[in-house]
Amino acid sequence: MSDANEPTGAVEPDAGTTGAGTAGGPATATGAAGSAGAGAPSGATTANDPAGAPDPAGSAPGRRVRVVLVDDHRMFRTGVQAEIGQTERTGVEVVGEAADVDQAVTVITATRPEVVLLDVHLPGGGGVEVLRRCSPLMADAEQPVRFLALSVSDAAEDVIGVIRGGARGYVTKTITGTDLVDSIFRVQDGDAVFSPRLAGFVLDAFASTDAPPVDEDMDRLTQREREVLRLIARGYAYKEIAKQLFISVKTVESHVSAVLRKLQLSNRHELTRWATARRLV
Repeated sequence: MSDANEPTGAVEPDAGTTGAGTAGGPATATGAAGSAGAGAPSGATTANDPAGAPDPAGSAPGRRVRVVLVDDHRMFRTGVQAEIGQTERTGVEVVGEAADVDQAVTVITATRPEVVLLDVHLPGGGGVEVLRRCSPLMADAEQPVRFLALSVSDAAEDVIGVIRGGARGYVTKTITGTDLVDSIFRVQDGDAVFSPRLAGFVLDAFASTDAPPVDEDMDRLTQREREVLRLIARGYAYKEIAKQLFISVKTVESHVSAVLRKLQLSNRHELTRWATARRLV
């Protein structure tokens, strides 16, 4: 996934500010969401519910849930907000948005939503890093912040990584708007929610006696460092990695240095053998 191409402005968690779809980056805090005219982008949450359709099953009359959207694609955030953020109909109030890890932690801390829709791949360390830094908020007994992963990825390591990090569920971006709203309310209630295709996998991964142990070495790496690691192990040159990940060659070099240091390896050849042994290539 590419790095966010939006400038990171000052965080302003004022409840009256808006900005879904603005050119200046993500809104930090919004009022009642649901600006007209913004449709879900292709491949994202589908907009199958006409205005005035019955309320989703999870949103009983009068129920409200405050939500923060975390995704590095502005058009996707705009589409999701237009789809689920019609508060009077869905009960969902989008109170903030973020495009990277630092923004996410700042906005979530400032707004204290009931549920965060969290993309897995984010600039700054990925969804797992957001979960790590927000762990005190998740542990708050009186006002817990709960996380629902919403990602295009259905890779095993992504699912297990965010669930291990504390997310209450994981759904893919093929989910309909109605089902997404229902999932948000279920997570607010403390339920675990997964896309049907992933539910059995998650149960098998955690219940099986043959499940692999936690890889502490991999856990030391950020999401971006893991992406660079895999590409290095596949034989990509630094320039090719930079082009594929939309980052500079210098940034690639910095990530490789960090990976080598954290894994206590000397060069990219040792790194390749290390990755191959773990079937990461």
